[in-house]
Amino acid sequence: MPSHAREGLPYCADPDWPPYETVDPQGRHVGIAADLLELVAARSGIDLTLVPTVTWQDSLQAARDGRCQALSFLNSSPARSQWLVFTDPLFADPNVILTREESPDIADLTKVGDKVLALPEGTSIEEWVRRDFPNLRVVTTKDEETALAMVSNRQADLTLRSMTVAVHAIKRRGWFNLKVAGRVEGYDNLLRMGLRPERAALLPALNQGIAAISADERVEIANRHTGVTIRTGIDPAVVRNVGAVLAVVLLTSLFWGVKLRAVNAQLRRQSRTDSLTGLGNRAFINERMGLEQARARRMARPLSVILLDVDHFKQVNDRFGHLAGDRVLKDIAAILSHAARQTDCVGRWGGEEFLLLCPDTHLDQAVILAERIRAAMSCHGFATGCRHSASFGITLLRAEDDEQSLLARADRALYRAKENGRDRIETD
Repeated sequence: MPSHAREGLPYCADPDWPPYETVDPQGRHVGIAADLLELVAARSGIDLTLVPTVTWQDSLQAARDGRCQALSFLNSSPARSQWLVFTDPLFADPNVILTREESPDIADLTKVGDKVLALPEGTSIEEWVRRDFPNLRVVTTKDEETALAMVSNRQADLTLRSMTVAVHAIKRRGWFNLKVAGRVEGYDNLLRMGLRPERAALLPALNQGIAAISADERVEIANRHTGVTIRTGIDPAVVRNVGAVLAVVLLTSLFWGVKLRAVNAQLRRQSRTDSLTGLGNRAFINERMGLEQARARRMARPLSVILLDVDHFKQVNDRFGHLAGDRVLKDIAAILSHAARQTDCVGRWGGEEFLLLCPDTHLDQAVILAERIRAAMSCHGFATGCRHSASFGITLLRAEDDEQSLLARADRALYRAKENGRDRIETD
């Protein structure tokens, strides 16, 4: 039994720092930090109790005033060490430079001139950057997402944030014009609990609880909250204590070039993927449309377009609810993927509309494919218990076509299919 089995430690968190930590509408501490602290509490015997705050600045002030005795998840820094004592690291995560996609990669922040760098106010990164890179013009923001939004909207040139937080925010907000442009050596996050000095006696028990968290548990918690699979490239059997967490950060440097490219590739994929169905989205289809048209003309090969719209879909949502409607769309996406050939491009055009680009396909062949899809939908067992159909418009690329005229003909054919009774195929 730990010596502090009944000791209590009221703490404050950052209420708006996803996926690291947030405070939900019910006042609960949730996120990576919350899950790690739950393990620390169980394995140290110390009762950790959240003191609600409104902002990170409020949390810092509450800890200074003694309204809470600890802060949940933060980097140590010289300024913070003047009024806090720190546990061993709970979590390690590299800080990365975020810029717009058209900007060059950045190897050295001292050589980028007087660029505008957006940073959340009151963070350790702000303290470090002002000390190490006086050439940069620092603009502070109220939170993480505002800093990223300023870069996305061209109000700032770059920001420097945790890779986990940045990727989560970019995915959530759709800021796919941003990329990871580099990493600053020595700026890795080693996130710890920070305690008021009068509670320093709890450090040994807290560190014991932290040391009892395995590398596998840390990775599982991070994956649970980010939706991005994290792999360290290190045998989990080697990573058994908190000292090895620091080794993970150091070893990350060896894999950095690969990880940077992988993160940017993942963001590019997500910017072209419909989150509900997993199919390509409109941006992806438009990109492929241009490529396939150019290829068809260069190779003198046919290119057909199939545009389909789910019949009476509003009634599905009204009668069964939007979750059931989403399930119908996901089932139709699966039917399309199964029916299409490997060379076809299948995507969600928007709402309940889907589009197929069919290279090397004449109009009559596209009609056969559409009929196969129509028949598969007719006999599919949808979760609503009802039969759901679609109307199809098909056209073939002509010599004079651009992307707009090709799609306009497919849309006209689809409209005729709707006008002529739905659940049918029309060509133009």
